[in-house]
Amino acid sequence: MSHSPSPPSSQETRAGLWNYEEAFSRNLGLISPSEQARLRNCRVAIPGMGGVGGLHLMTLVRMGIGKFRIADADQFSLGNFNRQFGSSVETIDEFKAEVLAAAARGVNPQLELDVRTSFVDVSNVDAFLEGVDLLVDAVDFFAFDARRMLFREARKRGIWAVTAGPIGFSTAWMTFSPQGMSFDDYFDLHDEMDSLERFIAFALGLAPLATHIPYFDFSYVDRASGRGPSVAAACCLAAGVVGAEAVKILLGRGTVRSAPHFHQFDAYRYLLKHGRLRWGNRGPIQKLKRRIMRRRLIQLGFSV
Repeated sequence: MSHSPSPPSSQETRAGLWNYEEAFSRNLGLISPSEQARLRNCRVAIPGMGGVGGLHLMTLVRMGIGKFRIADADQFSLGNFNRQFGSSVETIDEFKAEVLAAAARGVNPQLELDVRTSFVDVSNVDAFLEGVDLLVDAVDFFAFDARRMLFREARKRGIWAVTAGPIGFSTAWMTFSPQGMSFDDYFDLHDEMDSLERFIAFALGLAPLATHIPYFDFSYVDRASGRGPSVAAACCLAAGVVGAEAVKILLGRGTVRSAPHFHQFDAYRYLLKHGRLRWGNRGPIQKLKRRIMRRRLIQLGFSV
């Protein structure tokens, strides 16, 4: 007995009407047609689909970038609702990477998307960075070992890397050229440092002028669980600057101020701060700031 084929679903019908050029036509005027075609063939790796990772992905998808590799072993929980794209009552206990992959394919059903529900580590970093044009850091703030490894391996492969995170009501961001100052050299990170030293080095290196300090309550920072104050507004700012940096790097246009340059935009205090730390965290002023911050955090009860 023969069966006639099932009629296409409404979702399949809508996807069949999808057209890349029309979907991203409003980018024209800021991105040329030939540049848009180049972005379609670029591959971006994003480890982490949490507070900033999901927004980074969706922002870059809407820029028309056509290839992604994403990874995250975590699942959505109620504590993610205040800031994470994809978190809702419908997605509690679902893998973040799978939820974000579905959202991304809803924007561009022709995406080449490699989805991994595991963390990136030394055993899989080679495969994760294979054929990648840009690394966008979105691992947890306190995942210092993973972040160092990713930036080190990207540099070995000649891959540019960007980190942009929410700090208070601001975003601080840095870009690392494979030919410029390395991540470890800029932040002055070493294997023998204790966890508090690593936290301080990354925090002060990422935002040396620390515009957020007047309104930031460090008593809510919990290094053990990786929790700290973070709001959706700052996550959105971070995704915006990543989108701009990605266009410049992938298309080779404009000026990319890579490390030791740093940048912070604080929407709450109407401040844009940027500068260049010639020696990174190894400079005398940064070393003094690190000593002072360590003493203050220990007084607040932070353990080493």
